[in-house]
Amino acid sequence: MLVVKKQTSVFEFGYLGNGDDDSNKIQASAKIKPISKKAYDYLKKLCLCDESESRFLRLKQVDNCEVLQVQNYAGVLFTPDGTQIEVLPKLAKKIASGDAKEVSRASLLMMLKELKQFRHLQTHNANLAKNKIPLLEVFISQFLTAVNTLIKRGLRSDYVRQQDNVAFLKGKLLVGKQVQHNFINKHKFYVEYEEYQQDRPVNRLLHTALKKVSGYSRSANNQKLIQELLFAFADIPVSNNIKNDFASIKLDRGMNYYEAPLAWTRLILEGFSPLTLQGKSNAFSLLFPMEAVFESYVASILNKHPLEGLSLKTQASSKYLVKHKSKRRFQLKPDLLLRYTNGIKKGQSACVLDTKWKLINQTDEDNKYGLSQSDFYQMFAYGHKYLKGKGELFLIYPSHADFQEAIEQSFDFDDESVLSLWIVPFDTSAGVPDDKRFGWPKNCALQQVKALEVFAKCS
Repeated sequence: MLVVKKQTSVFEFGYLGNGDDDSNKIQASAKIKPISKKAYDYLKKLCLCDESESRFLRLKQVDNCEVLQVQNYAGVLFTPDGTQIEVLPKLAKKIASGDAKEVSRASLLMMLKELKQFRHLQTHNANLAKNKIPLLEVFISQFLTAVNTLIKRGLRSDYVRQQDNVAFLKGKLLVGKQVQHNFINKHKFYVEYEEYQQDRPVNRLLHTALKKVSGYSRSANNQKLIQELLFAFADIPVSNNIKNDFASIKLDRGMNYYEAPLAWTRLILEGFSPLTLQGKSNAFSLLFPMEAVFESYVASILNKHPLEGLSLKTQASSKYLVKHKSKRRFQLKPDLLLRYTNGIKKGQSACVLDTKWKLINQTDEDNKYGLSQSDFYQMFAYGHKYLKGKGELFLIYPSHADFQEAIEQSFDFDDESVLSLWIVPFDTSAGVPDDKRFGWPKNCALQQVKALEVFAKCS
């Protein structure tokens, strides 16, 4: 079982270097986070492989040193030598006040809560409000709290079918095995019976998950609670076949309080995130692609505040860029699409919104605010295919110190401003009301999207 021995934190697109290098260049560089040689060699091997694991790291040279650059993923990396690397969203780099790591961690946790597999994440917990504990300890703490609540309500028992050679007759006599085992010892009975006990699949999985996190946690409070909880599972064996036990779970009536701890158990045993690295070393990582997390979070907030007369469609895919030999080619899939739900325009597209996990600077007009030309080409195609070349498009970027209000003027794709693109911030800071997160521009043409007026007041 992997035991965490060392811990470090780095932001998205930060650099990791071999801290055991005799040249001391890594230690002297302010840009590079040093890690052990074993950890560096393990991650470098993953970076150079052809598997999907190579997506989150890139080999580079910085300050005349060979380094590994973390890509646009946030979460926790593990290595076989016990090194734990916490990767935090790059957003905190641009936050003017407050501890960068704390703000970044809180922002990530809030966005993760909107993901289906993390719906049980309690971001208003008193301990989390301080945000002083690493990301992994947050997940472990949430899991332990859920299991502790379950134990207080009581572990459920079930009738478990067993076979045994006993001294008295009970249940069903297995004639074939009786002859095989007790042909001479006729005072024994080989029987099959059911016994009411806590050894059921869901409890075995909970026990297994507790055993697993005991090796990862470095928090004294978490370790203390883990030992207390393991005592309650002393009579329950760990799972010998996790896949089969998950498949055979049957939550009886009145067992809804098992839902939260079971969801955490599934995440722990099957992987916290879409990118979960597992190999012969049993080291794994909990990494989240930030583009997908940000997109899901924006969509979730919009769904929480239904837009009158409009419906929200995520990942629309009805349009294609071109047609070739009577076949449509190059599917266009905007992140968010608003459609009219009534009136003469019912079913038609009202507005296209696309999310980008990039940091732009609203004061740097000379460098086009840091906007990408390829993103504009993409939005131009969306506008012509989904809006028939007339309407409003929105590019939504995360808000930070250099981008807190929408860019005042729209980007027009024609002289008549028939098709316009607006650059809009979205606040991911903790503690901000959901209806205050959008910074819609005051002067955008909202005649076509009446329901967005409520958001326009927020800017």
